[in-house]
Amino acid sequence: MNKKTFLVACLAAVAFGVTVGFMPAKGISQKGDTTVVNTTTIASKVRGLNGATPVKIYIAKDKIVKIETLPNQESPAFFERAKAVLKAYNGKKVKAAAAMKVDGVSGATYSSRALIKNVQQGLNYYQNNK
Repeated sequence: MNKKTFLVACLAAVAFGVTVGFMPAKGISQKGDTTVVNTTTIASKVRGLNGATPVKIYIAKDKIVKIETLPNQESPAFFERAKAVLKAYNGKKVKAAAAMKVDGVSGATYSSRALIKNVQQGLNYYQNNK
């Protein structure tokens, strides 16, 4: 390989590295001052009774603003009850929320445990990739 080809290859590699380095982590996006963590891929193996239970976690100034559930296959009546566990995280600092022990909802145990696990994995991912 001659010097010119080598130099072009090196510059291309550097340009690629810089571009990839500035790309947001998979599952994390920005909406103004708010970071949104989508657990669809981050916690894809977390399951409720009938399948995946992904969430979007909205974080601003290192605090959880809100958590939204995403489409899933859980029984609507049970899932609605299970969503109550998500309110425990609102307003909490990310580090504290990631370490919280939140009780599941009786009668919607699988769904609530899955939601809690989604939030934990999403917050851990955020802390490691922000």
